Amino acid sequence: MKHEFDGEKSIYLQIAESIEDDILQEIIKEETQVLSTNQLALMYRINPATAAKGINLLVDEGILYKKRGIGMFVSRGAVNKIRIKRKSAFYEKYIVPILDEASNLNISEDEIAEMIRRKQE
Repeated sequence: MKHEFDGEKSIYLQIAESIEDDILQEIIKEETQVLSTNQLALMYRINPATAAKGINLLVDEGILYKKRGIGMFVSRGAVNKIRIKRKSAFYEKYIVPILDEASNLNISEDEIAEMIRRKQE
């Protein structure tokens, strides 16, 4: 989990993304417990309500679930849900603007593919 926040996004979003990153990297595995809101608040020196907001976002998305009296756990299938969500965000944030600009510049799909191949070499 990263320990510093940037000023670009709300802290609760960064907490949620950090937990997602740990799930994707299998630092936190499916069906295992995640840190509590109080533990997150202490670790990051933030208000527990802010930590809870990040956790609740992941609960709402089905990435985490609560075991009453025990804590929050990573849902089975969470890795796949995160990948689907992030692929969609990647498409909207990066691919759509690239294709729009390529259209403005009359860059063909083949030229775009060649640029990608060149970068990978």
